Amino acid sequence: MVSINGNQDLSSQIQLDLGSNTPIYIQIIEQIKQQVIGGSLKPGEQLPTVRALAFELRVNFNTVARAYRLLDESGIISTQKGRGTYILDTLPPQAAEKQRRQTLEALSWRYLRETLRLGFEPEEITKSLQKQVDEWKDHRDLTDH
Repeated sequence: MVSINGNQDLSSQIQLDLGSNTPIYIQIIEQIKQQVIGGSLKPGEQLPTVRALAFELRVNFNTVARAYRLLDESGIISTQKGRGTYILDTLPPQAAEKQRRQTLEALSWRYLRETLRLGFEPEEITKSLQKQVDEWKDHRDLTDH
């Protein structure tokens, strides 16, 4: 297993859906972004090499290389020749909020695509999701006091 600075290994934190219409490299990108935003990947932490992560995820080397390249271009990570790949320092507040909203939208689309693929109607999806949000709010309100 490939660990990140002794922490839980990245490959176990990335869940790929090989049956999804979303390309694997996009799934990797979105999940790494989510982990950065959620704080499980912190600025300065070193990521596994492209080859090591590809091996652990059982995907093509070029798939992980593409994900890392796009993450590098978007300022999430920095690949330093001969030193490795690292999570960059925290984004400025506006960029972090934009990234956070994009992550929410990506998660929402993934959820919708999957529920529609399973044959649920939009009304069923909306009702179920609203019920879950209401239950979450009730639970959150109880734990906040």
